[in-house]
Amino acid sequence: MSPPSPPTIDAPADWEALPLEDFRLRVRTWIEAWCPDEVRYPAGRLRWAQSREWWSRLYRRGWIAPGWPREHGGMGLSPIRQIVMLEELERHGCGRMPDQGITQVGPILLRYGTEAQRSEYLPKTLSGEAIWCQGYSEPNAGSDLASLQTSARLQGDRFVVDGSKIWTTLAMDATHMYLLARTSRGARKQQGISFLLVDMSTPGITVRPIRNIAGDEEFCQVFFDSVEIPRGNLVGRIDEGWSIAKSLLGFERLGIGSPRRPRQAFARLEQVARARGLFGDPAFLDRYTELRMDLEDLSAAYEEFVDQVRRGEPLGADVSLLKIWGTELMQRISELALLAAEDHAALAGEVALEGSSVNVLAPFYSSRPGTIYGGSNEIQRNILATTVLGLPR
Repeated sequence: MSPPSPPTIDAPADWEALPLEDFRLRVRTWIEAWCPDEVRYPAGRLRWAQSREWWSRLYRRGWIAPGWPREHGGMGLSPIRQIVMLEELERHGCGRMPDQGITQVGPILLRYGTEAQRSEYLPKTLSGEAIWCQGYSEPNAGSDLASLQTSARLQGDRFVVDGSKIWTTLAMDATHMYLLARTSRGARKQQGISFLLVDMSTPGITVRPIRNIAGDEEFCQVFFDSVEIPRGNLVGRIDEGWSIAKSLLGFERLGIGSPRRPRQAFARLEQVARARGLFGDPAFLDRYTELRMDLEDLSAAYEEFVDQVRRGEPLGADVSLLKIWGTELMQRISELALLAAEDHAALAGEVALEGSSVNVLAPFYSSRPGTIYGGSNEIQRNILATTVLGLPR
């Protein structure tokens, strides 16, 4: 029997009015009571079918969009309280849901969208009626995104889109896509790109899942064959989508650089270490402590960037350091967990370790593509070198 609907009557009119520790306690208590077991410490990225009930509970509680303004259905939380919510979700092992509409599309529409677009898409995004995927990377335009070739020709009141996108996360579950397409040829490859909103049920769209190293279908290639998109789905001005994309890439790199996934991997590392009795090993303890300090530093840096977003300031090129730091830390944590597990590290799925059960390989597998997607870390280092440090190209 399914549990009853989560209560909402005790939610205060203004979460900011609560003392911070009272706020944390209320968040923790509610998450512990209502987070379904099936979304805790998932082996891979949560699919929509797995996370629908948890999304619904957060939505009914009014917690699905902590950073959105209250007038648009969010909680309107300050950065420090958003961090508290993130920490409590991490502490409980809550996996990331298909939340690109909340973390990326919502902020973009609030900043660049028309009133009609906000009225149409924001409520549906909050409720889970609209699930979004990102149409950026192409077979020949990944980290060099400005080289994209998918075209959108304006014919009357519609754009006609042809081309394909690849490494599209969970496109098979998405109802909508936010798409970059070339609408004209400019002198610079960053010119002539437009930002479009696409209904995935539109005729001419084909989604082909791609199986990853862990055996899961997480990514997809999406094909567009004369797909017609209403002109009203253009965000911002035609040919000026690159500036929106850069802003959204900042949000994406902020999300990729979140301490959530490294913290969950670190919790598994601790589980393995306890089961193997490694906290008495000085060599292991040195490496463990170093990773723990790196994780705390990542959390502090992440909080600074969240604060910047909350103040309404655009994220600069320096957010790339967060993406590099978070993804590479995730890999180091998962690698130490494999070393700690010894011969058990070669076993897929849940592994019994001295009275404990843990999926040792899952964080390792999920950490491998992190340094590639969202712009490879080599590209991010080039951005930091030229844009932030002012080094010659």
